[in-house]
Amino acid sequence: MSYVLIKGGQSEVVVKKSRFIGEVFAVNNEEEAAGIVADMKKKYYDARHNCFAYSLDEGKVIKSSDDGEPSGTAGRPILDVITGADVSGALIVVTRYFGGTLLGCGPLSRAYMQSAKEALEDSTISLKMKGYQADIKLSYQMYGKFEYLASTLNINILNTEYKEDVVSTVLIPSENKDAFTKKLTDITGGATKLNLDNEVIYAINEGKVLYF
Repeated sequence: MSYVLIKGGQSEVVVKKSRFIGEVFAVNNEEEAAGIVADMKKKYYDARHNCFAYSLDEGKVIKSSDDGEPSGTAGRPILDVITGADVSGALIVVTRYFGGTLLGCGPLSRAYMQSAKEALEDSTISLKMKGYQADIKLSYQMYGKFEYLASTLNINILNTEYKEDVVSTVLIPSENKDAFTKKLTDITGGATKLNLDNEVIYAINEGKVLYF
């Protein structure tokens, strides 16, 4: 399974007077991520460090930066939070305002990880799925059975038009395609044909379908 970031969150962690401000952003490419990091450095121009990590294209493109912290104590822990949650299209920036006390590598890594984790927990993420969008034409007599079938197989009915027949636009999860096709054939006696050429990648958040 893979998850996608819908809305970024924030966090603030204080360890021995050092402030760690975490912010999460949805990004589509490396250029966009670089632009956000540059903006964050301008926003927190007086901070000691602006460390970051991101994962794109389901983990095929990853990058992290310690931004002057000891090697491996900032960017990697942030990246571990992202990859551990299996989230793609996500950038986390953790800004540190130094509090005057050196933390040591272990506590420093844990502070960056905690800030990133809490910021991600404050975010909205959704499962990314593969499926098929299709229009289904049904008689009025068959529509009640179709609605029940859709509810049992997690088929999303996106839109319905009531004309001479009923035409519903549906979103069929890939794993339910065969079962849905068979049962639809059964209840309609083979009168309804499915065109499954339109394969899509999507997520659902608060009942709204988002396409990728």
